[in-house]
Amino acid sequence: DPIATADKFFSDHMGIHKLLVVDEKDCLCGLYTLSDIERIMEETRDHLKPARDDNFRLICGAAVSANRTPDGDLDEESLLEHVGAMRDEGLDVVAVSTAHGHTKGVGDAVRSIREEFPEINILAGNVTSGEGVEFLAEAGANAIKVGQGPGSICTTRIVAGVGIPQMTALYVTSQAAKKTGVRILADGGITKSGDIVKALTLADAVICGGMLAGCREAPGRIIEIEGKLYKQYRGMGSLEAMREGSAARYGHAKEDLAYKTTAEGVEALKEVAGSAQETLDTLVGGIRSGLGYLGA
Repeated sequence: DPIATADKFFSDHMGIHKLLVVDEKDCLCGLYTLSDIERIMEETRDHLKPARDDNFRLICGAAVSANRTPDGDLDEESLLEHVGAMRDEGLDVVAVSTAHGHTKGVGDAVRSIREEFPEINILAGNVTSGEGVEFLAEAGANAIKVGQGPGSICTTRIVAGVGIPQMTALYVTSQAAKKTGVRILADGGITKSGDIVKALTLADAVICGGMLAGCREAPGRIIEIEGKLYKQYRGMGSLEAMREGSAARYGHAKEDLAYKTTAEGVEALKEVAGSAQETLDTLVGGIRSGLGYLGA
């Protein structure tokens, strides 16, 4: 264990606060400091631990789109080159992220990534049917995002007329997940801790967007209105977000935006809140209360 070894070294050599790490050719490849080791050892004793891999690096994920060539086929070469470059930098999870995951393009993208990089965990979606879960599981996905239109600033159900209530979607997809052995994530519709409790009766995890959008750590331009501070919060399907790169998620090319794209999301303002930790602490309290009522 390199952390335990470094901790023992600092304990045995009081006054030394830095430890160089070299490879077999004596080339520098890393640096431990006493403060790093103290923080890491403190984490191991804490009941709240950061998500880290076997090399003690924070778990890192990235989203990619199933981009197509002018002929309409999957741009496999570009996709694998992109994922490969991220894998070389320590990528742990890749998300093939689209608004509609039960499509040939997404299936081909997941299958290509799985064949080329069998060690990488793949998260795919979004779907709202058991058939969609089975399709992506067969293609090679480890986990699947569930939800079409439940987000607080998503308008897919209004604009496209597609989507079903989130709890219904979670129920039908959870049945398929049991058969195929994949995990499902509830993506959208989480506004209070009680929503998380309900979602976790069927899903393995939840994705929170709007709940954290006003936190200090969240990105977004800050605007002052009548003495109150707000952060700009955009849906991935809003025109502004698609102009800046999310168009492929909704099946549009960037050059199409000027004349044929219809927004499936809106922009909103979230009042600036405290830190993410403060918000999460409140959520954890609510979840514990809910689980207590359920006898879990």
